Amino acid sequence: MNGNDLRTRLATGDPVLMPGVWDALSARLAAHAGFDVVFQSGYAVSGTLLGRPDFGYVTQVEQADVARRVCDANRDLMVVVDGDTGYGNALNVIRTVELWEAAGAAGVFIEDQVWPKRCGHMAGKQVVPAEDWLAKLRAACDARRTLHVTARTDARAAVSLDEAIERAKMARDCGVDALFVEAPQSAQEMEAIASALDGITLVANMVEAGRTPLLTPRVLAQLGFTLIVSPVSLLFAATKAMQRTAARLRDEGTMREHLDELCGFDEFGTIVGLPDAFALEARYAP
Repeated sequence: MNGNDLRTRLATGDPVLMPGVWDALSARLAAHAGFDVVFQSGYAVSGTLLGRPDFGYVTQVEQADVARRVCDANRDLMVVVDGDTGYGNALNVIRTVELWEAAGAAGVFIEDQVWPKRCGHMAGKQVVPAEDWLAKLRAACDARRTLHVTARTDARAAVSLDEAIERAKMARDCGVDALFVEAPQSAQEMEAIASALDGITLVANMVEAGRTPLLTPRVLAQLGFTLIVSPVSLLFAATKAMQRTAARLRDEGTMREHLDELCGFDEFGTIVGLPDAFALEARYAP
């Protein structure tokens, strides 16, 4: 599915909630839960692929390779893939757009942080001059075929809310599909963002224990934000469950007394498509 599918979905006016995913399995679990749009989180990919923080370690090619596997295993999902800063200048952004579309992504986020970037809810962020970021956004919009482009600014923390809003206004004029002012610190700040940036899709980032208040999709839509990211919910839940199970296995040597905490063997087979594989095997059996 591509960017036009996402535009159609957003045109309904209903809020679109995207859980963060990091591999084919996490995306498939999101699809099984009923989601039709997911966000391939740079934070989650860095943590799971490399075991490192979201500190600019993940490369353009690594993120594209994960996107290819996620999209290939989940053809009915719209996958928005974190593009960080575009991984360089405008020429690198063009390459990013090409890689994302070749992978099957529906959308990309491109931000204005200095590279190496860091998670939007970490301290110490810096942003590039607005003109540098805007050049990247123009390049992304010129190079795409259908990719849905979101312009993300981290200037709220790095400079001020007013600067972030002004950057978002300039980004809107570049032809992007959505605007993302990262890490507003109150509902009042979110209201100010929405009031200043009408007529375009706005993104809200709901990070547990982050800087922005956690609001429901209904409330966010009332404020004016209809593309909603929950980038680390699944990752933090999975990490907590694995921590607990690893400790039990270490202490008890078996999970036989805690089978209710585990996905069943047959259930997992169904999740990853084992019945379909058996059926396909039978179809071509000699």
